[in-house]
Amino acid sequence: MAHCIVPEAEAILDKEFPVLDKGFVRLVDYLGGDQRIAQAARVSYGEGTKSYREDAALIDYLWRHEHTSPFEQVVLTFHVKLPIFVARQWIRHRTARVNEISGRYSIMRDEFFLPYEDALAPQSEDNKQGRSDMPFDKQTASRIQDILKEGSLFSYERYRELIDMGLAREVARIALPLSLYTEWYWQMDLHNLFRFLMLRLDSHAQREIREYAKVILEITRKVAPAATASFERYTLEAVRFSGPEVRELRRRLIKAESLEDVAPKCVESSKDDRPSELSRKELERFEEKLKSGRQL
Repeated sequence: MAHCIVPEAEAILDKEFPVLDKGFVRLVDYLGGDQRIAQAARVSYGEGTKSYREDAALIDYLWRHEHTSPFEQVVLTFHVKLPIFVARQWIRHRTARVNEISGRYSIMRDEFFLPYEDALAPQSEDNKQGRSDMPFDKQTASRIQDILKEGSLFSYERYRELIDMGLAREVARIALPLSLYTEWYWQMDLHNLFRFLMLRLDSHAQREIREYAKVILEITRKVAPAATASFERYTLEAVRFSGPEVRELRRRLIKAESLEDVAPKCVESSKDDRPSELSRKELERFEEKLKSGRQL
């Protein structure tokens, strides 16, 4: 199988794409692209035997039908600078290969994440793990920023004091805050990278990690544009309905007078006046899907 060179990916190798206030993502290396996916799927075909359009159609078919193993032939390696609290969410994606800077060997730099004012909001009333959509007023947000900054600087000063006292770095680092920036090399195959993006681009993911996911999505588009387009079409922009939700959708289509003529062609029964089998919470989730689908 010939080595796949992707000019668009070559053009951005080692380029830093800024994220948050001090972070970045850069593509260090990649293995394969759309052509590699198509080659792996066909196996017996050599390079250049199919057109880009045919490759894109094959890739679209593969992702649409969840034949995902050819996507694992493509691998991307990123260098990421990110706050520790973001890294601890990120590391839950266990299919990656990670090498992170170590506070046992290095003196950590005094670089801390400070949220922007519009990112500071109270706890959400209907989301136990997230923040409200309404940020604090400017005065309150400014005071919160001051508190966070003061806390980070104080922690770092104590850390350096412990280092100067001769305490081992592996112990002194426990004084450092979660806002401290860390760096790592993060490598993942395309199939699992799309899984990461599906979860971390969702509106329920924490805002800060979503910012990294947005940048990684655009970098991935440079490496494998056809595969990324299929991922967006059938996963990122799509909505999945459960069995009861499908029955609720069918029930509503049948009841809608505007669809009276076409409904019998689409469903077995031409009339269905039964109440919904969905609970109140299930109906709320169903309505949310109907309104807008996935929110990025």
